[in-house]
Amino acid sequence: MANVAVYNMEGKEVGSLELNDAVFGVEVNEHLVHMAVLQQLANNRQGTQKAKTRSEVSGGGRKPWRQKGTGHARQGSTRSPQWTHGGVVFAPTPRDYSFKLNKKEKRAALKSALTSRVAENKFIVLDELKLDEIKTKKFVEVLNNLKLEKALVVLNSMDTNVIMSASNLPTVKTAQTNELNVFDVLKYDTVVVTKDAVKTIEEVYA
Repeated sequence: MANVAVYNMEGKEVGSLELNDAVFGVEVNEHLVHMAVLQQLANNRQGTQKAKTRSEVSGGGRKPWRQKGTGHARQGSTRSPQWTHGGVVFAPTPRDYSFKLNKKEKRAALKSALTSRVAENKFIVLDELKLDEIKTKKFVEVLNNLKLEKALVVLNSMDTNVIMSASNLPTVKTAQTNELNVFDVLKYDTVVVTKDAVKTIEEVYA
């Protein structure tokens, strides 16, 4: 089992924690991780882009000039793609980009992402993360104590003070254990998890 240090909000080491290998010590499956990220990005796409083909642009029903004898190239319509105000050749149409991944594949991908973060020493466990008030300055102090800039902070439950204090920071994202996903784990340089959140993750994914 992997052993990681446990820190307090002042950035001091206050103990250690054994991580469950069933979640934080699996064999990394890069293909599944890639597919999970791809799925999340694809599912976020609106798919509402639209342009008109030559059959949809209004006008152009009449031949602009006769077929022969003008010296011009032959033209059948002023709405052909080569004309100004003509249609688009392979016009995009509204479509659904989303696709499905099996539950087991999603779980395996998340375990792989978490394992890679632990292996790279980019997984920090806090004994607790509590703020008395909503204050961005205090949250920044905690990050500075841990020498972090770009971080994903995983909480065990809804903590309004922490979430609101971090909401103004563009390089920080807070998430609860049930919102954890592969894209966020990989996007941020470091994953900061409270001790309680680690227990919950192990209970759910082990």
